[in-house]
Amino acid sequence: MTKFETWDGLELNYRVWEGADAAKLPVVLQHGVVADTNANWMSTGVVTALHAAGHTVVSLDARGHGRSAKPHDAARYSWEFMARDVRALYDELGFERVVQVGYSMGGVISLLVAAADERVAKLAVGGIGSGVIDCGGVDRRVIDLPELRAAMNGADAPPIAMMFSILADAVRADRAAIDAVATGLDDRPITSLDDITAPTLVLAGDADPFAAEPERLAAALPNGTLAVVPGDHLMAVMDPGFSAALVDFAKG
Repeated sequence: MTKFETWDGLELNYRVWEGADAAKLPVVLQHGVVADTNANWMSTGVVTALHAAGHTVVSLDARGHGRSAKPHDAARYSWEFMARDVRALYDELGFERVVQVGYSMGGVISLLVAAADERVAKLAVGGIGSGVIDCGGVDRRVIDLPELRAAMNGADAPPIAMMFSILADAVRADRAAIDAVATGLDDRPITSLDDITAPTLVLAGDADPFAAEPERLAAALPNGTLAVVPGDHLMAVMDPGFSAALVDFAKG
């Protein structure tokens, strides 16, 4: 585990697994809200599968999450800030071409990174679907960020929001920081997908409400394809087919 100072002075944590095949593109992973490197990528087998295929794998703990800095000021969080953090990590590691992978919140962040940075040679996003098109990011038909804030603060919230409260306990998240994240991200960051020209894989669980109508997202991307695996929002990433699809996509 290594830390670096990002563009606005926050210290962020990342982890690198050096790959055996220098010819293969490095894969950069960005996790979902409340989760962290371990919960989203290590415990699910994604890191192991990509690393076994020869890739250098890098996973960033987003600001407010994992072992990264966790300010409680909502002004320190925005979609733009988190996308800039990923690009700052490319700078830190001297990456010229990458496979960018994101899940849920990390999927939206990764779309923003790919739209702005030509270093993204390939893009894979999971846990998101037509909400990107219809709601500009988080699918507010499933959960609104104020509902996530309520769950983090122990107030009454819909069952799907309470799922994130349970996850917060499991990963020992800083609930005040997650509340600030949800406040800062309460907007619609994506107005167009036209700038994302990198080949893009949309990975969706067949029972994931956050990834509803993933075929619409794949079709809206200039160079999008779709893979569907079994599982809901928490379980799809654990399915072996998820990792297998990523490995197959990244190798080409």
